[in-house]
Amino acid sequence: MADQLDNQATVQTVAVASSLRDQVATIKRALIGSPVRKWLLWTSAGIMAVIVATSIGQVLLNRWNQPFYDALARRDMAAFLHQLLVFAMIAGGLLVLNIGQTWLNQMIRLKLREALTLDLIDQWMRPARAFRLANAGAIGVNPDQRMQQDAAHLSDLSTDLGVGLLQSFILLVSFVGVLWELSSGFVFHIGGLSLAIPGYMVWAAFLYAGTASWLSWLVGRPLIRLNSDRYTREAELRSSMVRVNENVDAIALYRGEDDARRRLELDLGTVLGAMRRIYTAQINLSWVTDTYGWITVVAPILVASPVYFSGDISFGGLMMAVGAFNQVHSSLRWFINNIGSIADWRATLMRVADFRIALDETDVLHDKEKRISFDENANGSLTFEKLQVASPEGCTKLSDQHVEIHVGERVMITGEPGAGKTLFFRAIAGLWPWGGGKIGMPAGEAPIFVPRVPYFPAGTLREVLDHPYGVAPASDADISAVLAEVGLDRLSSSLDRSARWERELGDDEQRSLAFARLALRKPKWVIIDEAMDAFDGPSLRRVLSLMDKHLKGAAIINIGRGLHNNQFFPRSLTIVKDTGVPPLKPARVRAGAIEPPPVAARRKT
Repeated sequence: MADQLDNQATVQTVAVASSLRDQVATIKRALIGSPVRKWLLWTSAGIMAVIVATSIGQVLLNRWNQPFYDALARRDMAAFLHQLLVFAMIAGGLLVLNIGQTWLNQMIRLKLREALTLDLIDQWMRPARAFRLANAGAIGVNPDQRMQQDAAHLSDLSTDLGVGLLQSFILLVSFVGVLWELSSGFVFHIGGLSLAIPGYMVWAAFLYAGTASWLSWLVGRPLIRLNSDRYTREAELRSSMVRVNENVDAIALYRGEDDARRRLELDLGTVLGAMRRIYTAQINLSWVTDTYGWITVVAPILVASPVYFSGDISFGGLMMAVGAFNQVHSSLRWFINNIGSIADWRATLMRVADFRIALDETDVLHDKEKRISFDENANGSLTFEKLQVASPEGCTKLSDQHVEIHVGERVMITGEPGAGKTLFFRAIAGLWPWGGGKIGMPAGEAPIFVPRVPYFPAGTLREVLDHPYGVAPASDADISAVLAEVGLDRLSSSLDRSARWERELGDDEQRSLAFARLALRKPKWVIIDEAMDAFDGPSLRRVLSLMDKHLKGAAIINIGRGLHNNQFFPRSLTIVKDTGVPPLKPARVRAGAIEPPPVAARRKT
């Protein structure tokens, strides 16, 4: 087959990166509009109540330290056993609260993923959005990973980090007062002088944790970019594997295993390289966090030891102060403990939110770019008024500036290879809005568009034939008769069998099945994009006979090479390419918005 303009143009986005504020606001809007938002609010309130109760238990447990260790210091067995009983009661209550918090944590993860994924699917499946997003450059590549893997990962990280931050904050509030009170009596004796520092251990905890947090962020910040790069590489590897799996027949026939293996090995190499860079950054971060962790083992005792050795507090008082310091410090070091997860969360949020922003802005275009206008014709005709379909190589248009097609007409629209026939087809369908002029659609009618490659949803053959927008379902006898007319009578016994029909049927059979579906639908307007060009002689005659019988009063517009029966398509129009029209230029919009394509891909079939 001659070279043809594919028109599946790749858009090179000139986009302004979205900010963290934009990304958080985007996810917030998605959650507010979710049907599970009330469930999320109730579980969030529940986990907050559990965390508050747990903090109260932790305060009681910290207070328990002094009488317990003082009993040990006095060798008082009765007091020791009593404190063990008190410990059992406090620990039992904390155990129940911990189990409840774990369950609520898991439920929030589940519902958060449900809310995010449902929202992304809903936005993605808006009319023509998936098509336009696929032509929006890198943001439209591998949307399945962003909706499935990235949304799930973002839900898990957001839940864990959010609950951990809330718990740390409540513990901090609970123990700052305790630690301040315990350290208020600390007096340092230096050369006969006495020095009292109010809240000494509180300031020490803040200074210690603040220094470590700053160092951790300084070393760990590159992980945001590295994690984002890794997810992109992982998506490319998975996409390559799926592509190989979908084309195993052709690969085997062409002995293409070596090429496929090299491609997969190359993609795997990029993934491993990205992971190696992440591991290097994590090792650098571990030098900071692990060093800090080992120092923390003795830090609270070192901070309080001058007061203890001066005899101003008892051993039990020292352990109580150390316990309160550890709780305050544990709350403050939340950032340090989670710097890797925060970087991962930031990278995942960027991927999911930018994808969501792209879906919101998929129809945004620079004000200077012109669009084709659509109108409805009250007389039920289809018209083209000075129609120009913009493309990176100029514009595609009809040789006639004013065209009117009425119900019942059969029109053949032809053009030279590369003239942009598929682009013209997509413009009529409203998928490609850039250009000029006006398309007048028949009022009250929904034309059926037949692409070169038919789409069959997963399901039974009966569901395939009723798809989409079917009126009353056809009877088994009608379906069998139509299948027989296109040479697919063997499928009459498989109407209620589920299968991936695009894999079970050959190319000719798939196209024949698409026309059988058309005959069962009986639309008044049919617009075909080169779907008839690949038929052999007998198959083409069966399809023409089918349409002549079942679509007598319908308008049939066939865009293709024009090699068909002139008696069936008595009227002819011609598509031409006007290279004198300046090509479209990308618009500058926020990350993810669709833009006019600067480069059109060509392919040979």
